[in-house]
Amino acid sequence: MACLFCQIAEKTQPADIVYEDEDVIVFKDIAPKAPIHVLIIPKQHLATVNDIDDVHIPLMGQLFATAKRLAEQWSIAEQGYRLTVNVGRGGGQVIDHIHMHMVSGWKRPV
Repeated sequence: MACLFCQIAEKTQPADIVYEDEDVIVFKDIAPKAPIHVLIIPKQHLATVNDIDDVHIPLMGQLFATAKRLAEQWSIAEQGYRLTVNVGRGGGQVIDHIHMHMVSGWKRPV
């Protein structure tokens, strides 16, 4: 059976998808930690960063380029956003499919 994120990419598992192209899909986190909290994943299954080979470098670059594009679209590029990739259980990774958390929208203290 495919992992949860592969199922989302294959559209056999529901998700609130906010962006998709040939290689990347972005959907809202089901337990958001900020007003904007999405997961950016490659459609290709790679369990962790430890599974990346040289051939995957362009795909990983697409994850960052997608985050930049969305930040511009959502007008958060200037105020800022956080990108996080957890690796393995000890690093906080829960789903064994590389994914980047993109969070933003906190109110700044006055």
